[in-house]
Amino acid sequence: MLRIAILALLAFTASADYSASCEGAKCRVLESAMKSITDLQKSIDSSSPCSNFGVQADEICNTALESFAATAPPSTDDPTKSAIYDRKLSELETTLDAPLQVLYLKQLSLLRERALTKYKTFSRGSEVSEYEAMVVADDQFVKEAEEATRSGGANWDYTSERNSLQGLLSELASSTKKLVDVELKAASQQSTAMQYLQMQQQQIQQMQMQLYGGSSPWNVGFAYRLPDTNVNLQGSYQAGRWNGVLSCVPDEYASMLGPNGFVNGVGPGNVGVSVNMNL
Repeated sequence: MLRIAILALLAFTASADYSASCEGAKCRVLESAMKSITDLQKSIDSSSPCSNFGVQADEICNTALESFAATAPPSTDDPTKSAIYDRKLSELETTLDAPLQVLYLKQLSLLRERALTKYKTFSRGSEVSEYEAMVVADDQFVKEAEEATRSGGANWDYTSERNSLQGLLSELASSTKKLVDVELKAASQQSTAMQYLQMQQQQIQQMQMQLYGGSSPWNVGFAYRLPDTNVNLQGSYQAGRWNGVLSCVPDEYASMLGPNGFVNGVGPGNVGVSVNMNL
């Protein structure tokens, strides 16, 4: 029994030493890999998507796993050591994958904004429909999201972000359609109002023609001041009607026409006549 206990203690001590050696190798690899992740984060923090993000994330993880395999003590054929080795290797990959996946989600957010900008640019074109602009934006997002996805990432998926993008595109398309409908309705109402005004104007002209017995092309006007008086007579003929005005207006320019104001009688000095004819 004592021998068995001693052997068990020795085996436990060996396993603990081996686990500590693997843990040390894992920590050294993590320290180096986190520097690469920090550099990758800086490129994304510049508010622009990082090209080939998925490839770079895979390279960081693969390099770290290879470095661990090269520096960790070999497990030989010992089942206990093999289990320790596999567990440390899995912990290493999980520890690296977590911050990379956070950057991946930020990358998808930037790609979604880029796709929205693409949609707005295409939808402004007169020859591109809203549906075609949506397809172009969605295709661009899928292509770039595929490039950003790490092949070794078990939980790396952009379905949720794509659904969000499609929802935003649908809302924008619906808003654009409503705006166009309002503009068309306003234009139709304005056209209807103009047609109504033109119809009313035509009806007024017809009523005038009926009231005055037809329209005359002649427009005649005259004015006459009685000699040596302030009495002024005015008359006009327009649109088939005669109009007359009798007024008493002082002659401010009488002194310029002689001592008696207007000359006696009817002459060019006290009669004015104008004639217009519309053809």
